[in-house]
Amino acid sequence: MRKAALILLGSVLAAGCARLSTENPPIEIFPDMKRQPKFKPQSANEWLAERGITLRPVPGTVAVGHLDQDEAFYTGAKNGLYVGRNPLPIDMETLKRGQERFNIYCAPCHDRTGSGRGIVGSRSMWLANNLHDQRIKDMVDGEIFQVITYGRRTMPSYRFQIPPRDRWAIVAYVRALQRTTSGTIEDVPADLRRELR
Repeated sequence: MRKAALILLGSVLAAGCARLSTENPPIEIFPDMKRQPKFKPQSANEWLAERGITLRPVPGTVAVGHLDQDEAFYTGAKNGLYVGRNPLPIDMETLKRGQERFNIYCAPCHDRTGSGRGIVGSRSMWLANNLHDQRIKDMVDGEIFQVITYGRRTMPSYRFQIPPRDRWAIVAYVRALQRTTSGTIEDVPADLRRELR
């Protein structure tokens, strides 16, 4: 009985205090968690020579993975001129990688054959270029690389989605696609020509 009375009294007192408001700050048992010494963004700091909280990087600092010394490889141009030939070796590994990346990033607009009749064009107002047009065949490899990198007209930039090596692989694959529409009988080895129809 005594226990029940104490529990009832404690419950009434606790319920009665729940609606009290006070202007006094709450009691802090561990105040170090609430008020930690820190710097607010762009606040002053007398300990540093620049008097700010952020230090500028040392001149010449390069972020990890961004040492792009080969201008031609990373931009598709050198000394203001487009690179004429793809710097990657044109082998089956490069072409397969280019095909894979082309099918992921380029085929939605240009379709898998490069004709420019992808699903995006069928559901929107603008059409992608036909990669088999003579104008695009006449572009040097560096120009195609730069179009992929920085975009042109309605084509967006893919420099953040596709690493440079994969962009060059796509260029190699685009050249292979273009070759499919302009090949001649002389391109076929002599011993295989008999099998053609």
